[in-house]
Amino acid sequence: MEQEFHRIKRLPPYVFAEVNAMKARARAAGEDIIDFGMGNPDQPTPRHIVQKLCEVAADPRAHRYSASKGIPGLRKALASYYGRRFGVDLDPETEVVATLGSKEGLANLASAITSPGDVVLVPNPSYPIHAFGFIIAGGVVRHIPVTPDSNMLDALERAVRHSVPKPVAMILNYPSNPTALVADLEFYAQVVEFCRRHEIWILSDLAYAEIYFDGRPPPSILQVPGAKDISIEFTSMSKTYSMPGWRIGFAAGNRKLISALTRIKSYLDYGAFTPIQAAATAALNGPQDCIDDIRTLYRERRDVLIEGLAQAGWHIPVPAATMFAWAPIPPAFAHLGSVEFSKLLLREAKVAVAPGIGFGEHGDSHVRIAVVENKHRTRQAMRSIKTFLADYSRVLGDAERARASAP
Repeated sequence: MEQEFHRIKRLPPYVFAEVNAMKARARAAGEDIIDFGMGNPDQPTPRHIVQKLCEVAADPRAHRYSASKGIPGLRKALASYYGRRFGVDLDPETEVVATLGSKEGLANLASAITSPGDVVLVPNPSYPIHAFGFIIAGGVVRHIPVTPDSNMLDALERAVRHSVPKPVAMILNYPSNPTALVADLEFYAQVVEFCRRHEIWILSDLAYAEIYFDGRPPPSILQVPGAKDISIEFTSMSKTYSMPGWRIGFAAGNRKLISALTRIKSYLDYGAFTPIQAAATAALNGPQDCIDDIRTLYRERRDVLIEGLAQAGWHIPVPAATMFAWAPIPPAFAHLGSVEFSKLLLREAKVAVAPGIGFGEHGDSHVRIAVVENKHRTRQAMRSIKTFLADYSRVLGDAERARASAP
């Protein structure tokens, strides 16, 4: 049958696929590729967390179906974390649900609250699931600026005036993936006040809450008085505890939204494997010095990256948080766009980065660099990039000739 599936037609080809295919071919040919493309933590999960997993997995009773909304101890641990970290009180029974990572939670909540044609406000550039979770659910995405300032607030005003139907929800993500921008409580308060007035739900993605470098911990939108009336927030164990493959995260906040997500999940999954939930509980309740270690590691790698790029003549903003640098394409290569520049960097310097257009069309002037290689490998990459940039005339000439001769 030649029939196309309606929801699949709304999803464009995965823009990272071309660069990923090039990377795979290069490695298959024996080339040493230094990979800054995917935000995939390379450090082992802290030992005490792994030990708890093994301990609980040894009990055959733990191999049965688990609880879709999360075992009680895990939900209590997340509520305690919010109390310690943000001073926010949460009811673990009605205001917390465990998810299979924040990505699954965002997508399932989009499915729960979106009717066909509903308008949702999403920053551009942003993490792909922020937009495509709603697109898959049949919604319509209206893009707004990603900067947490008057530009976004003005865009919210325009969106309410000119969107038909009016927006039903908006996404916030600070610290931001991919831009590494950070919002403060004053900005959150303005957004909450606006959205309360216009009856717009807020979905906040706080996956990088603990990966910050300037001594000022990023806030939670739930710290704003009244925010729980309209807001839900997603967090994740992936980056904080180097647990990306474990697929465990949380949603917390507004009871109606938590109830909707819990109901959808009850039809779709039985929750994460119980030993994983027990280990996540141990992570939240146990010693937190492992987070300081992870934060220090990313800060040191960030500094090596920023300094090395500056020495190569590529000056980029210093990220205050996340495990990413959001790098404007060097002027000599800006006309190529992010995909062609990423391919050129991979071919010539053997360094992989993520094309910015993968995070939205307003990201096409940038690439995202993840600090997931050790300092030695990062310095090696910086030397290769310096050689690449110094020889830009030849590199661009060869690239133009290759394109001209292509069939």
